[in-house]
Amino acid sequence: MELAYERRGTGEPLILIHGIGHHWQAWLPVLDRLATVRTVVAIDLPGFGVSPGLPAGTSYTAEALADAVESFWALLGLRDPHVAGNSLGGYVALELASRGVVRSATALSPVGFWSRSELVYCQAVLRALRASARSLPAERHARMADNRILRAVSAGLLVAHPSRLEPAALVAATEALGGAAGFDETLESFGGLMPPAPPKSPATIAWGEHDRLLPRRQAVRAARWSGQRVKLLKGCGHVPMSDDPELVASVILEAGASAGSAPR
Repeated sequence: MELAYERRGTGEPLILIHGIGHHWQAWLPVLDRLATVRTVVAIDLPGFGVSPGLPAGTSYTAEALADAVESFWALLGLRDPHVAGNSLGGYVALELASRGVVRSATALSPVGFWSRSELVYCQAVLRALRASARSLPAERHARMADNRILRAVSAGLLVAHPSRLEPAALVAATEALGGAAGFDETLESFGGLMPPAPPKSPATIAWGEHDRLLPRRQAVRAARWSGQRVKLLKGCGHVPMSDDPELVASVILEAGASAGSAPR
């Protein structure tokens, strides 16, 4: 299926996959860094950003979203891409690694490695953020984004350094969250989400040191799943791209470089 996307750079293809309620612009802080060595394609998942929803009758699950991403890069004529994702996008990246259809996968604080209570907490926080995004007028969102204290309140659960967020980027992200047609059904599907099958492609998992949505203790379970240590993103929150763009870009590029010499 066709998806909205931004394409930059040259080199081996790298697909970037955002989290639930977000849009491709989440990757803007790292996009040009990655594009120096990769053909970067940052997508809006089906039902998020400005991408159309999944076909009628298709349930919003991580697996269905992975199907859509895989068919989309085929539509672009790309083969064996690297993939990197955050949160829900991180799970999708790991699902694609489990299928063995990617050259490498990098997952930043992926969903799916929670306990039952951590799942309930995550869903409750995301529902509250969605409700706030939908209930407040656009002018109020703009005022909050321009105010340092209010910006910290509105974004502090997702990033470690709200002051590093551009006000316009925060407003756009809030609008994307409020308008995401696939949000509610996707969030409900989290209740049945289990870690993917073991990866057939090289997979790297990294976790924000100050992740307040998916606490970093979940990284221990992710490490058991992957069979390797999870990288710690120091000074970063759940959506780390604006917290430390240089660190995030280096983790993604190092994962891809390591996989480049590995047999597939």
